[in-house]
Amino acid sequence: MAGEKGLVLLDFWVSPFGQRVRIALAEKGLPYEYAEEDLMAGKSDRLLRANPVHKKIPVLLHDGRPVNESLIILQYLEDAFPDAPALLPSDPYARAQARFWADYVDKKVYDCGSRLWKLKGEPQAQARAEMLDILKTLDGALGDKPFFGGDKFGFVDAAFAPFTAWFHSYERYGEFSLPEVAPKIAAWAKRCGERESVAKSLYSPDKVYDFIGLLKKKYGIE
Repeated sequence: MAGEKGLVLLDFWVSPFGQRVRIALAEKGLPYEYAEEDLMAGKSDRLLRANPVHKKIPVLLHDGRPVNESLIILQYLEDAFPDAPALLPSDPYARAQARFWADYVDKKVYDCGSRLWKLKGEPQAQARAEMLDILKTLDGALGDKPFFGGDKFGFVDAAFAPFTAWFHSYERYGEFSLPEVAPKIAAWAKRCGERESVAKSLYSPDKVYDFIGLLKKKYGIE
């Protein structure tokens, strides 16, 4: 990594955590090199050197120096490129609120969604109930605003938008309808999908669903 210049993103194509970094980079207009990690085959030496603690993507290399964990990367981009369009608001309280809801998404959505397709019976039913509660909570947090920060696409939107490509799978495995459970989130997802930064960073819901099918086969989940 020594001697590398500029921004390099170590990522995996379908990862919502990597996609949030791609969205942020696009929103800020920052050029970068994309380096795909074939995680289905294993983890490269480059990734293990860049993130020896968690051994996970995404990793952002900035002039060869690694920054790990997707939300930390988003905050790093705010600090390292102050002249680029900001995702966080300038008001300290509003910034704290944005970080709170991004952290909520980070801790809740992926884990619960994974349990929807990994589990059966009562454990899956519990995951379904939890997912509905998560979506309703986020629906309330969004309210009548176009985006979580107001009129402008921001930090929470960048953190949460990648999961819009996973909603279809969550609905199928959880047997629920997003527009019925969280209509404001459903409308927000459509608005996000109309943004170039999001549209170019995400894959289709059908591809995500097929990828989950591959994971189920890989891990022997019926």
